[in-house]
Amino acid sequence: MSLSDRLTIAIRQIESAREYTLNLLQDLGEDEWYWTPTPAFSTVAWQVGHLAMAEYGLCLFRQRGRAEVDSELMSGAFRKKFMRGTTPGTSREDYPSRNEILQVLQRVHEQVLQELPNFDGPALDEPMDRPYFGFATRYGSLLFAGHHEMIHAGQIGVLRRLMGKSPLA
Repeated sequence: MSLSDRLTIAIRQIESAREYTLNLLQDLGEDEWYWTPTPAFSTVAWQVGHLAMAEYGLCLFRQRGRAEVDSELMSGAFRKKFMRGTTPGTSREDYPSRNEILQVLQRVHEQVLQELPNFDGPALDEPMDRPYFGFATRYGSLLFAGHHEMIHAGQIGVLRRLMGKSPLA
């Protein structure tokens, strides 16, 4: 099955953003995931959990609604902790473990890459309710997924610099 150029572009943006995010996380220890700058604005743990929840929302839920597999991807409590508009916690106890967050991030991403080819076609032009970015369509939601991840990768980059880490080469 050959994918349309539009879907190929969206998938590549999503994959590229994830590669960059994972590079930012590669050398961070467990304690650094929960480190909070002063003044407190976020943690790496919240950023990554939010990315998992947002990729689910933009690439799966907004494309096909809820599905049976969704409960295996992340719990409702996880979604509520990291959804848009939540306030990042300031202590380690506010979050699941780094490994749990990474597992959810990976499960969601793998499910997105598995399902995205099924969304190709005229349905990509169906309108979406707010909030949306760029295009008020399902396709716009897919395009925003990669942009959204890069926005949060930038915040992870700032947290890294505040920890004294070097920028990525």
